[in-house]
Amino acid sequence: MSKQKILLVDDSELVLAMARDALEGAGYEVLTATNGIEANSVIFSKDKPDLIILDVMLPMLDGNKKAKLLREKEFSKQIPILLLSSKSEDELKRLTAEAGVDGFIRKPFTNEVIVSRVREFLAKSP
Repeated sequence: MSKQKILLVDDSELVLAMARDALEGAGYEVLTATNGIEANSVIFSKDKPDLIILDVMLPMLDGNKKAKLLREKEFSKQIPILLLSSKSEDELKRLTAEAGVDGFIRKPFTNEVIVSRVREFLAKSP
């Protein structure tokens, strides 16, 4: 069985490295992008990710707006999406509902938190 693929989209190389290390250590294959447009090459490939983690504050197109667009497309609407941000929990709950995504992870995060959130949402996906 192949590893489940996680797409991390964040404009911070440090955040990408920390999250990638935590998730690869937990046995996931991790792909990264630094903006929503770069992420398209992964999302719309034949081997699409099993879960997407999108930073809310991305250059060119905010993560929550990107998530809304992904929800509108047949090819990507079933992929679980988590928003990633240092915004308040209340603000993240509002953005999660507004974008129609599955949940969120607050920055700064620990390895345990990001891995447990990914496991939780992958377990729920069809």
